[in-house]
Amino acid sequence: MLPPYETTDTILRLEADLRATGATTVVCLGDSFDDLEAERGLPENEKLWLTRLQAGRRWIWIEGNHDPGPVEIAGSHLAELPLPPVVFRHEAKTGVSGEISGHYHPKARLNLRGSSYVRPAFLIDIDRVIMPAYGTYTGGLHAHTAPLCNLMRPDSIAVLTGNKALAIPMPRA
Repeated sequence: MLPPYETTDTILRLEADLRATGATTVVCLGDSFDDLEAERGLPENEKLWLTRLQAGRRWIWIEGNHDPGPVEIAGSHLAELPLPPVVFRHEAKTGVSGEISGHYHPKARLNLRGSSYVRPAFLIDIDRVIMPAYGTYTGGLHAHTAPLCNLMRPDSIAVLTGNKALAIPMPRA
């Protein structure tokens, strides 16, 4: 189960981002909860908060390996969401194009002026986008590891998140 500070912090950030963007559709790419018991164990005030965020929006829960769903919270529950020419899914597949996935929760290291920074990162190439974790509880997989290098083209970029997004060539081993 997510620690209380994690769910509150994540919901606060989500609320601010939804307000700032005016998003009318939210697609959660799986692993939204550590497991189905964590989802069922959410405190009532956080369930209500999430219900308020969902109001007036199309909310889609993509099944992940930790939360194969369906979850009991409102919204649509799908294995994947095809919206040609793209498909939203939990885990990226080799040999396909036009996908947005989340399973790996990539992060990348940047060495700058004698300091090293590790940030969640979007990995992007002509075939796919692999999204970073939205919450802070999820560890993440370094971009230079074999599973991500095998999925991404050689000319991929990593867009590090933070106060200012920073695009760099995707780190390789």
